[in-house]
Amino acid sequence: MPIEPSDEESATAGEGAPDRVLGFADAAVAHALALLEGGDPEDTADQLDAAREGLLTDRSPFAALCANARAGGAAAEMLALLVAAEVDTALSAQVGVLSGSGRPGPVTLGAAARLLGGVSRCAAAVGPASPLVRAALVDVRRGPTWAASEVQLAPGVVWALAGDPAPDPDLPLGTRAVPGDPDAVAAPPLVLVSGPDQVRRRDLGVRHCPASSLLVGTAPADDAGWAALVREATITGAALVVELGDGGLSPDGRRWVERATHLRWVLTSRDELPLAGLPATERVELVAADDPVDEDEWRAALGDVPHTHRIHAAQLELVRTTLPAVDGDVDAAVRRLLGGPLGRLAHRVRPRKGWSDLVLTEAKTAQLRSVVGRYRHGTTVYDEWGVTTASGRGVVALFTGPSGTGKTLAAEVVAHSLELDLYRIDLSTVVSKYIGETEQNLDRLFAAASAGNAVLFFDEADSVFGKRAEVRDARDRYANLEVSYLLQRLEAYDGVVVLATNLPGNIDEAFLRRIHEVVHFTQPSVEERRAIWQRHLDDGRMPVGDVDVATLASRFELTGGQIRNVVLSAAFRAVEDGVPVSTAHIHGAIAGEMRKLSRMVKTEDFDAG
Repeated sequence: MPIEPSDEESATAGEGAPDRVLGFADAAVAHALALLEGGDPEDTADQLDAAREGLLTDRSPFAALCANARAGGAAAEMLALLVAAEVDTALSAQVGVLSGSGRPGPVTLGAAARLLGGVSRCAAAVGPASPLVRAALVDVRRGPTWAASEVQLAPGVVWALAGDPAPDPDLPLGTRAVPGDPDAVAAPPLVLVSGPDQVRRRDLGVRHCPASSLLVGTAPADDAGWAALVREATITGAALVVELGDGGLSPDGRRWVERATHLRWVLTSRDELPLAGLPATERVELVAADDPVDEDEWRAALGDVPHTHRIHAAQLELVRTTLPAVDGDVDAAVRRLLGGPLGRLAHRVRPRKGWSDLVLTEAKTAQLRSVVGRYRHGTTVYDEWGVTTASGRGVVALFTGPSGTGKTLAAEVVAHSLELDLYRIDLSTVVSKYIGETEQNLDRLFAAASAGNAVLFFDEADSVFGKRAEVRDARDRYANLEVSYLLQRLEAYDGVVVLATNLPGNIDEAFLRRIHEVVHFTQPSVEERRAIWQRHLDDGRMPVGDVDVATLASRFELTGGQIRNVVLSAAFRAVEDGVPVSTAHIHGAIAGEMRKLSRMVKTEDFDAG
């Protein structure tokens, strides 16, 4: 139960401790001092018994805390003494007399034994197996002797009893309270949940954890963090849902799960935890599904917004929390999912080119439209019609041809038509010489891209999707494993992947079997070059003089990319001269482009007529 003020509570003004706690502490100290000073303890003994009987009879925050920690008897009395000594300086000075110091200070084990009525009751109150230690409410700091060891009360306890709601400062960043499931299924005190989707894991764990509230957070990095989790859950009366990282459950974590038996635990992880490292606690193990969110889940999270993205539960939660920052634009919120990991491995291209910017034959344009249609109508074919697929739901296209023939432009047009972002993969950041790192990079790449259904564009794809080599050494064997891993990720990806290469013969046959559309880009014909020249010269508000486009197309066998470079260079030449772009500017730019490519410049090609 959470610690909350009640009508029955009567707290000492400004001190944060109920009268019953201070009354018990006063009686216990008076009785111990009477025994120490050789006086008649009968009167003080009666007062102590009365104070002891009334200590937990109200509905105060102190009584709630003791109930949460399963602390009764000597443990409850010790907690009352520690709280009173923290808030009452005069009482703390009297405890100092019992400790032998004669001044306010920490409660020692020697003083605690006197106050509680013996060493055995002191051990029951603050020993290693005591409820207060298991709940991380107290800590015993070793002194020169057992009796001189000091009992330290966690600072947050007094603040909580005083009504301050601030969480423990040692909690892992992001730890938050969530309401429990009123229809939760009864389960053992430890629930282990594995599966690829973090939110699905959490929700499944909550459904098997009967509790009015839960603390949800990531696994702490050290013992202090675990202690803070246990302490906060005890103070608030909550169960714990802890998301474990790739390292699984640490020894500190296992120790606290085994120690804090008064709490319910849910531990979630992507993979199943090794049996050898599990706590010796009764448990149940569950596996969470990884289905994309359905229409009901989408509307429950985002309201009356069209279900336009195939995303998973963890991604939907991020989209929901991002919506206010992007003015309610769901598409923008989904695109934000791609930030960070994908941005470090790929270059984002904001598609602006449409079908009118392409100069291709009708057959090739139809192939590109087929790629778009296959992705756009996947939900109808796979979900509504129930058609099965041997591989994944995604679309894989291979664009082949020399540089500059329009492969990148075509990928941009596909992305623009689907209203998706295009990410051009920087292979230098993905492929690593270190064993295992390439797979890690690819895993991050595909995981991030799946969040926003981005179009992934692998230029020079043969360097990543190339043929597997004959195994001659360990490196060859590992390179083949990389290719196999790529095949798995390619099949699992639900979006669009475009592979571009100048050397289609180098693509591994296993990849070719998974490609849905192969588009061969060739050197443009004269008519195509004429259209490309005209399109680039008409781009924007560039002033153009009397340029014979037909002659340029017939004389110079340039690709679309080269023509674009020539027009851009000619534009700068014209600006420098302060006149519109002319044939002379274009001829000069063509000559420069040919020299750059180590091609022969023929003077007669530039003659008029």
